[in-house]
Amino acid sequence: MVVTSTSHHKTLEQLGQGGMGVTYKAEDTKLDRPVALKFLGSSFLDAPEAQARFLLEAKAAAARGARELQFYPAALPICAVGCRVARYAIDMAV
Repeated sequence: MVVTSTSHHKTLEQLGQGGMGVTYKAEDTKLDRPVALKFLGSSFLDAPEAQARFLLEAKAAAARGARELQFYPAALPICAVGCRVARYAIDMAV
């Protein structure tokens, strides 16, 4: 499933894919800013344990403060997590 937009995000290109999901470069159309959207893979739609791990990943990343993030160049600040177009998603600032 290729995600092209959500309620206020427009996907621009796929950045990567892993075991549990796909990350896209996107634009937040409400705030006019670039974001990265990570979606839980469609094969995990009916897997509560995978959804719980995905939300735990978002919480762990969100717990890092700005000071800590400077030491992890691949880590992005978490802006939101929730369900977008019937799939769990993590919204990250870039």
